[in-house]
Amino acid sequence: MALSWRGFYAIVDPDVCTSDPLDVADAFLRGGCAVLQLRHKSSAGSTADDRATLALARALSARCRAAKVPFVMNDRLDLALLADADGLHLGQDDLPIAEARRFFRGPIGVSTHDLAQLTRAIADGADLVGFGPVFATSTKKNPDPVVGLDGLAAACRAATVPVVAIGGIDRERARACFDAGAALVAAIGATCGADDPEAAARALHEVAA
Repeated sequence: MALSWRGFYAIVDPDVCTSDPLDVADAFLRGGCAVLQLRHKSSAGSTADDRATLALARALSARCRAAKVPFVMNDRLDLALLADADGLHLGQDDLPIAEARRFFRGPIGVSTHDLAQLTRAIADGADLVGFGPVFATSTKKNPDPVVGLDGLAAACRAATVPVVAIGGIDRERARACFDAGAALVAAIGATCGADDPEAAARALHEVAA
């Protein structure tokens, strides 16, 4: 499906948020974003964590629906379905797109880190692709090699779906990413960990205008 999303791709990561994740999400929605995703890597592995993550996903889904902003669940097909998410985002080690499509009808994005992965994801039917890290990032324990702006530009030229630039992005770097052809920019540390997440979201989203 063709997506027209453009601007700030907001990611709520409870492990990075310096205040309540729901408050951070509300700030993002007030500041402005094209889409909002829940990413909770440390939640897998226990029933209690899954219940808490589902409750958070449902609360975020409701907030996004009221704000008319698409809500995306990261990694977890089961929680995406239970929370009525609009979209699903998969990593390189997650379910194949074809398997996810058996159950999920919304747009599916895939994280990619080089042109081979990007090309394969699009061939497999991804509706958008994340690409990076464009710059050095501190929010991943074992980050992939930095691709740089030249790598991002090459990915945007090769892609037939929207590209989400991610990795070490702030306002000025966001401008460079849009100039390189990205449709969206994602940030975690610079937004979830910001003193004023509303202002941080607004700064990133307005760059795309």
